[in-house]
Amino acid sequence: MSADRLSRTTGATTGGTTPAVPARPPGDTVTVLTYPPRTLVLLAGLPGAGKSTLLDRLYGLSGDEREPFPAGEVRVIDSRQSRNWWARYLGAIPPRARTPLVHITHVWRIARALVAGHGVVAHTRGTWSHILYGFAWLARRVGGEVHLILLDVEPRAAREGQISRGRVVTAATFARHCRRWQVLVTRARTGALPPAAGVTLLDRPAADRLQAVRFDARPASYRNLRPGDGRDGRRDG
Repeated sequence: MSADRLSRTTGATTGGTTPAVPARPPGDTVTVLTYPPRTLVLLAGLPGAGKSTLLDRLYGLSGDEREPFPAGEVRVIDSRQSRNWWARYLGAIPPRARTPLVHITHVWRIARALVAGHGVVAHTRGTWSHILYGFAWLARRVGGEVHLILLDVEPRAAREGQISRGRVVTAATFARHCRRWQVLVTRARTGALPPAAGVTLLDRPAADRLQAVRFDARPASYRNLRPGDGRDGRRDG
């Protein structure tokens, strides 16, 4: 994807083909994404793509949290929180051996927040389709829906991100994630990504321009802030 593109697809969560919606008009600067209440927004990307970095910037996270972060009625849930929580008890166990327990805890925390009626912004790698289908089923049961934000960066940049954070997945694992990620992104670009109700595809520059993820009663949309006038315009996809 080019450095200045941000594209989005939307559709019903009932399955089938999700109709594509054109990318934002040239010249618009997308700074805010809005979603309905009780929506689960999954921020997905390759390991090292910058998902936690984006959540840190948007919500002021320190990276030391052990519990989901409350942002009003919204819960921000990063897998680091589960990792940090278990680190107190599993310090002697190699990090790779902790992964299944951390993953189960992370998924459970997302499900618990949804059932409690919160809007949720959650970190995920996004390459396990059964997780997406499971969350979509649960969201429908509680009157919500699932939207995806796909942080699409080149594998080399993601690998560099892993090195900089000090946690590097094995070459075989990373290659597997890359293959699955490419399938996910291709489906998103063609509009064929059930059961997500909507998809936003961000490259790194577009992610850097994003200023907020908000929840209100209006349909999911882009919202374009106009600097200096204290108001925000709106453009539905």
